[in-house]
Amino acid sequence: MPRLRPIAIFAVILLCSVFAAAQTIQVSRDNKTIAINTIDEATASADIAAITIGFEIFKPDADSASAEGGRLSQAIIKALHGAGVEDKSIESGFQGVSRNMQFDEKETADQRAQRQYRFQQNWTVASSPADAPKVLQLALAAGANQSGNIDWRLADRKGLQAKAAANALVKARNVATQMAEGLQVKLGPLIYASNEVPEARVPLPVARFKGEAMMASTMAAPPPPPTLELRPQTIHENATVYAVFSIE
Repeated sequence: MPRLRPIAIFAVILLCSVFAAAQTIQVSRDNKTIAINTIDEATASADIAAITIGFEIFKPDADSASAEGGRLSQAIIKALHGAGVEDKSIESGFQGVSRNMQFDEKETADQRAQRQYRFQQNWTVASSPADAPKVLQLALAAGANQSGNIDWRLADRKGLQAKAAANALVKARNVATQMAEGLQVKLGPLIYASNEVPEARVPLPVARFKGEAMMASTMAAPPPPPTLELRPQTIHENATVYAVFSIE
């Protein structure tokens, strides 16, 4: 039996297993491969600001808490509608009335009597980063005293994931090229690649403002406060790629 040359022995890298969903790659004397597992990332500035808009009030009884909560709820939604925010850009979160069990030690008995029940409600409002300060100011003016948290999102999250996978594949080829040079062989074409990415969150449609009319009428009495300075966060996506290259 002819003896294998040392270069052939070093060039054969055994592929023990592949992902269950993929076809098994046969490794033999005639099918020499280099398998690489790499991770890389891609980044982009968020183009959606998912803003938490909400309020919390206290009343002496459940009926008055519900009544005042309903009034504030309608006022906040009406203000958002007046600014051009459509219902499809608004998601309801928590809402409800409950018995208040937390009191400040400094509160008097009369003060506690006025705070026996709590009403809470919140929404998530999708806006462009540029319009996010307007949404917050408008909500606060309408009585949303529990607002401000922002979840920064990217509309084309899958596109960013694909870019991260492409970057990881380029990195895998670079590593495989260096390995092939160390083995003194030539790297061949890619014969298999696989990656797994997390499930993308479906973003809310972004609110588009029609103008400043509603905001001006809401804040007509006092001068409008300075505009909030918000900067969109950078969205990161990582991708792990398992790539198999042939060698010649």
